[in-house]
Amino acid sequence: MNEYQLHCLAESGNAYKVALMLELCGLGWSSILVDFPNGEMGTSKYRQDFNQFGEVPVLVHKDLKLSQSGVILNYLSEMTGQFGPTNKREEREILSWILFDNHKFTSYMATRRFALRFMKTGDTEITNFLGDRVKKALEIVEEHMADRDFVATSTLSIADISMCGYLYYGDELEQDLDRYPNINAWIDRIAATDGWKHPYDLMPRAYPV
Repeated sequence: MNEYQLHCLAESGNAYKVALMLELCGLGWSSILVDFPNGEMGTSKYRQDFNQFGEVPVLVHKDLKLSQSGVILNYLSEMTGQFGPTNKREEREILSWILFDNHKFTSYMATRRFALRFMKTGDTEITNFLGDRVKKALEIVEEHMADRDFVATSTLSIADISMCGYLYYGDELEQDLDRYPNINAWIDRIAATDGWKHPYDLMPRAYPV
């Protein structure tokens, strides 16, 4: 059995963040599909055995069960010495961008995609509101990336791995990313990193193609 087991589904950008980190670090890991469409994450067994929040990803490593992608990325960085800060200033900068991602970037992007792509709601007042929030967050990142290669430090860090989590799903986002050249150059740099793979090449799908 591999040292790390990731409970996940390929459609989850949050799970992808962890899967990508595991892959980029060259760690031995295996994916365990969580049956999200049939409500597995909401069952009392899943909450008791794996994650009290009823979410993915969950990383199992030895006697640890870790949830929340930001926490897992930080743990893996500490374990491997890769993609983390080299000083306290970088540590604060990385944390700032991961918190921004979880609160204003990934959160709105993921919720809107789920409604449009999987719940098939069509455009609603809520998805339009989320779309506006996503645009504002994208504009912040686009401006930030105008004169730098990576988000928080001079090299790839867990801040980048966190923030790029949903940006490789393309048309599924129902968001025009072509208007953000700095963001596109940034995610191209990440994709050029040795070991990079697309989410659908790293994890099993929960929804039929």
